[in-house]
Amino acid sequence: MEQAKVKASGRITGWFKDMKAELKKVVWPTFAKVRQNTFIVLIYVLLVGLVIWILDWLFATGMAFIVNK
Repeated sequence: MEQAKVKASGRITGWFKDMKAELKKVVWPTFAKVRQNTFIVLIYVLLVGLVIWILDWLFATGMAFIVNK
């Protein structure tokens, strides 16, 4: 039983060491790049939201026209 605890403890410790080593290999973006990408995503979300709103309005108006005719 004691040996199983040691193996589990060693696996967990090894996992954290490997994770730390992998995180050191990551090339993190600069703040300017993060800000630029955030701006692009916000513009894209606003445009997609606008398109969905326009399509919703068109379909609702069309359905109201068909139903009330």
